[in-house]
Amino acid sequence: MSFFNKLRERLTRSSGKIGAGLDGLVPADKGLIGGLFGGEARAPFDDAMLESLEDLLISADMGPDTAARVAANVAAGRMGKRVSSSELRGYLADEITRIMTPIARPMPVYAKRPQVVLVVGVNGSGKTTTIGKLASQFKAAGKSVVIAAGDTFRAAAVEQLQVWGTRAAVPVLTAPEGSDPASLAFSAMERAEADGADLLLIDTAGRLQNRADLMEELAKIVRVIRKKDPSAPHNTLLVLDASTGQNALSQVEIFRKIADVSGLIMTKLDGSAKGGVLVSLADKFGLPIHAIGVGEQIDDLSPFDPEDFARALTGLDR
Repeated sequence: MSFFNKLRERLTRSSGKIGAGLDGLVPADKGLIGGLFGGEARAPFDDAMLESLEDLLISADMGPDTAARVAANVAAGRMGKRVSSSELRGYLADEITRIMTPIARPMPVYAKRPQVVLVVGVNGSGKTTTIGKLASQFKAAGKSVVIAAGDTFRAAAVEQLQVWGTRAAVPVLTAPEGSDPASLAFSAMERAEADGADLLLIDTAGRLQNRADLMEELAKIVRVIRKKDPSAPHNTLLVLDASTGQNALSQVEIFRKIADVSGLIMTKLDGSAKGGVLVSLADKFGLPIHAIGVGEQIDDLSPFDPEDFARALTGLDR
């Protein structure tokens, strides 16, 4: 199954909500003329439809500001014209694609060795699994990879990374439970440099963005990394769980201040009806979205394709 087909299949909770809502904007009784000739029901794109479209996008977790902009852009030049629900899907998919295209970029790979990639996020966002998938994918692409199990407070996270490391033949550096994660990060940089590794992926403990002590611990990791290499970390990836919806925006705001987030990875899109939050993130922050995840297998993490996402989110090809 192609990733697009997998994405379309697993975004059904989001696309179903949007699709049903768009169908409801063009009720059959307003489409009598089209119905008589066997065509699609159509209705005038008026103020009521515009307001309903905006409400629908808010319910899909685009947030009020983004929803208002998207709805207004969909309506531009079409007010008073009769439209069908399938046309609305196409217009909406085009607008989402337009918003998402500038930020759909793979994680950059630099000549610097080792390239230090710090992975951050709240508890349960999928950081550890994402690091395992990234390590396997980079190794398969011919890169030399080292993983640092920087979540020194959760044995399960270390064990999970060790499983991925074994699977991908990638070394996983660990420290005793409760050790200083900043110290482990420094040691891992020395090891990766000695090994001539292309990439060092550093896991971090999940932390709530409203816990000042935990965020200070993350800031310390960044400071220690920069003592070893002032240009590092070369990528700071924030892993977001799609099911958190609009709360993802506050996570981005706080983690950007603490760790200079350079790109986003969105996980668990398959289990959420809140896929619209990705549009809101792109609209508000403009940070690169490097990849999205729709499952637990290695090929369920894929580079972000804005057109595929827009078509899947709106159910355009159903």
